Amino acid sequence: MALTLLVALAIFIMLAFFRASITSWVLAMMVIVPVISIQASFSDDVLMVVGGVLLLFIVFFGIPVLRRNVVSGAVLKVFRKILPQISATEQEAIDAGTVWWDGELFSGNPDWDKLLAFPKCGISAREQAFLDNEVEQLCAMLDDWDITHNRADLPPEVWQFIKDKGFFGMIIPKRYGGLEFSAQAHSAVVSKVASRSGTGAVTVMVPNSLGPAELLLHYGTDEQKEKYLHRLAKGLEVPCFALTGPFAGSDAGAIPDYGVVCHGEFAGQQNVLGIRMTWEKRYITLAPAATLLGLAFKLYDPERLLGGETSRGITLALIPTDTPGVQIGRRHFPLNSAFLNGPTQGKDVFIPMDYIIGGTSRVGQGWRMLMECLAAGRSISLPASSIGGMKLVTRTCGAYGRVRKQFKVPVGKFEGVEEPLARIGAHTYMVDAARRFTALAVDLGEKPSVISAIVKYHSTERCRIVINDAMDVHGGKGISLGPDNYLGRFYQQMPVAITVEGANILTRTLMIFGQGAIRSHPYVLKEIAATQDRDHNRALHLFDEALFGHITFALSNAARSLVFGLTGGRGIETPEGIETHRYYQQLTRFSAAFALSADVAMAVLGGALKRREKISARLGDVLSLLYLCSAALKRFEDDGRPAEDLPLLDWAMQDALYNIQQAFNGVIQNFPNALVRGLLSILIFPLGRCFSPPSDHLGHQIATLLMQPGAARDRLTAGIYIPDDEQDAVGALEAALESTLASEPLLVRLEEARKAGKLKALEELLRIAEARDQGIITAGEALQLERDYALRRKVIMVDDFAPGQLRAAVG
Repeated sequence: MALTLLVALAIFIMLAFFRASITSWVLAMMVIVPVISIQASFSDDVLMVVGGVLLLFIVFFGIPVLRRNVVSGAVLKVFRKILPQISATEQEAIDAGTVWWDGELFSGNPDWDKLLAFPKCGISAREQAFLDNEVEQLCAMLDDWDITHNRADLPPEVWQFIKDKGFFGMIIPKRYGGLEFSAQAHSAVVSKVASRSGTGAVTVMVPNSLGPAELLLHYGTDEQKEKYLHRLAKGLEVPCFALTGPFAGSDAGAIPDYGVVCHGEFAGQQNVLGIRMTWEKRYITLAPAATLLGLAFKLYDPERLLGGETSRGITLALIPTDTPGVQIGRRHFPLNSAFLNGPTQGKDVFIPMDYIIGGTSRVGQGWRMLMECLAAGRSISLPASSIGGMKLVTRTCGAYGRVRKQFKVPVGKFEGVEEPLARIGAHTYMVDAARRFTALAVDLGEKPSVISAIVKYHSTERCRIVINDAMDVHGGKGISLGPDNYLGRFYQQMPVAITVEGANILTRTLMIFGQGAIRSHPYVLKEIAATQDRDHNRALHLFDEALFGHITFALSNAARSLVFGLTGGRGIETPEGIETHRYYQQLTRFSAAFALSADVAMAVLGGALKRREKISARLGDVLSLLYLCSAALKRFEDDGRPAEDLPLLDWAMQDALYNIQQAFNGVIQNFPNALVRGLLSILIFPLGRCFSPPSDHLGHQIATLLMQPGAARDRLTAGIYIPDDEQDAVGALEAALESTLASEPLLVRLEEARKAGKLKALEELLRIAEARDQGIITAGEALQLERDYALRRKVIMVDDFAPGQLRAAVG
């Protein structure tokens, strides 16, 4: 009997594991239940009951028409009652965008061959030429200390250069005079500029992100495109887009700004059909200098001049800022950032109907339009600006750790410093991989709404970790502001990136899993759609298909999670010839566990899951880390699997797998239902938690990689601006690293001579001259050591000022 039960259990696990159809389950039950009943020697009465129950199961689950009308019909009624109310803005957010690799991760069985079959991330020769020339020239013009400390703005010649060279028109097609760059090139441009100046990067990225150009391209009328896109591409117009207001941040449904359809006077004409608008917006980048103001507002039509409802919903308009009543010009001061950012207001401003983006046919579609276009800001601009700074930090921290010495040892060789250097290098590797992979999605025509939230959150959060670590490595060099401090403004401005395009707390706790659980799940959206279908028969067919597909999906992930937990993922098929195959196996294991946990959380908590933000956040962490790991593996393959990069990949993957484990543990330990806690613990970690953080040895390898010139270091920091001017702080540091490595053998020779009593001078420069005069070193070697001393001093020294230079201006 025990053997029969074990065999039955094995059959059920196999049916679940391979996602058997409902028919296969019915057939299996028809065989297994009678066999167990007979072997158990049940009484005749018990056999009759078991047989009756089995017959009902066969009839109601094995006959499709009965299953649909009885089982699925009953569940559909319950589902409609318990389904949480979804607001109009939530529905538009769910419907917006497309599902891409996030759908594979929700499937519980990612297709890794599909991942590696995606095109290699890269840019065209024309785009590379722009990076090598125009972007290089722009970076050379940017003096971040002058911009942030003296001007609080870009110099006029920089503004003109940006406009003249088409930086505002990177996303605009050539037929309108734009550059028509790919998302990869757009990202690369912002990244390189960000490595030089945050202000420059923001100024370049905003017109190419969520704003008038993007909205016009997707939704504008032909007349609007012809009127504005040429001017935007040439920098003749400076655009901004105003969404956030004092009483409505992330809650679009609470926008108080409004417009009322009416007749009025415009440009000398009477009785023009238009909108009288009132708004108050803040945090609007480029608003102080904008000539075109994109605006989100609620539209009302009390006289039904447009027909239909009186409340027409969120609508978008494009308003020239010289329109009477438009107020711009005042500035915010976001943490010593010098990019133009400020409020805008308008009171009873009258505009004609053709100022609505897309015309009257787009009335009420504003929130959906914004959600579909938001991918540019989240998917491209913010990750690009983050990685530009992270690469600068990575390159400078490695060089500084090798050049700066304490106790005659490079500070980067201290184990305490190796730890942050390892984090800096590995986080930079993974975020850059995610940046490239996500830009590829946009280039492939995707609008990855869930992925854009993932990459925005993790690029900015990891950037915060990296800059904090960099400040620790640099010590006093980092905290003393001045022209030679390449970290200070970046450190100060980091919270700005954390806050914009959806604050990170909100993005993590509500958006990533909250939107992904519905949008990326293979069945939930279909089930919701069926509940909203008013055709009863069609709704039953759709819901039955989705429901039983969902059931087999959930059972499969439970079985797969258990089996893979017992085997550690071994046996899972991976792409052939991949040396990193264990990572693919472990990610597949956790994908199955994630899909299981998501289903359990939604089934048990239902609508309450929206309020269980900590559980939602941890599930979002798992999804995010699965995505970042996928991007890192894709990058490693795209780069040709360079062995020198393996420490970076290994650290990033092992750190992510450990944190996935911890996130799952947080979900399990804090789940409100004790039975579910026990079940998830058994299914996900049947042998306990076995993943550990990356080893110290791995961290040592990364720190060593960062502190010496080489192909791996160059690949990791590729695409940033590196000045060759030794008077520039970064240029001097680059030169000092090479000089230090070349000069150390000579310095050892001088030290040996000093210990032998041959050199008496106490100062280094005098000792070099003394060694030259005694023939211990040649004249050329002396010049080399003198240059090395000057470079090291330039790198180590911090800026100082006369008291009057730092005194606040009065009057």
